[in-house]
Amino acid sequence: MKSKFNGVTLVLLLGIISLLSSCGSNTEKKEAAAGEQATVATTKKTILFFGNSLTAGYGIDPEESFAGRIQSRLDSLKKEFRVINGGLSGETTAGGLSRLDWFLEEEPYLFVLELGGNDGLRGIPLTETKKNLLAIVDKVQAKYPNTKIILAGMQIPPNMGKEYTEEFKAIYPAVAKEKNIELIPFLLEGVAGNPDLNLPDGIHPTPEGHRIVMETLWPFISKAL
Repeated sequence: MKSKFNGVTLVLLLGIISLLSSCGSNTEKKEAAAGEQATVATTKKTILFFGNSLTAGYGIDPEESFAGRIQSRLDSLKKEFRVINGGLSGETTAGGLSRLDWFLEEEPYLFVLELGGNDGLRGIPLTETKKNLLAIVDKVQAKYPNTKIILAGMQIPPNMGKEYTEEFKAIYPAVAKEKNIELIPFLLEGVAGNPDLNLPDGIHPTPEGHRIVMETLWPFISKAL
């Protein structure tokens, strides 16, 4: 019985088989490489910055925010850490508490809490602000006892009166002491009130302002790592 395939047909079939084998091999290689990258990503420890527009880097590129700059420094030092920016413009301590669970789906090695400024600017009762900050710390510690926590202290302009302003400032050392966590006395040290280091709104730092904030943060980050 004569073969149904002539020489030309046989060559074409062999070529197709070879091409399919090659594609399969390349696909397997790509899948293997993607798997290796995913493994590397999951082995990196996480630093979670949880805050408001200051953390989010309002008005500037994310890479220029203090969180973005921390990631750049860690990368330059070849430190295996991944920064997650959990900043949300306009966030209050109550809002932060309500959305915290979503960010705690994976364990952070380091949790940096920067909230309260919007509470103070809105005149929210100080007992509420303190209660919410304590609750956020409690939730993190209850779910991940080994997570290190840093509380970023904040101050506000005296718009609400001297008494309110002073009591607001005192919330942060009180929370840090009660929960035995690290405290940055004032996150915006050297930046707040300087028009050259803030956007026209006078509240949010410029890229250079964020660089200074990053330097204020770095000793605490470095110590925790």
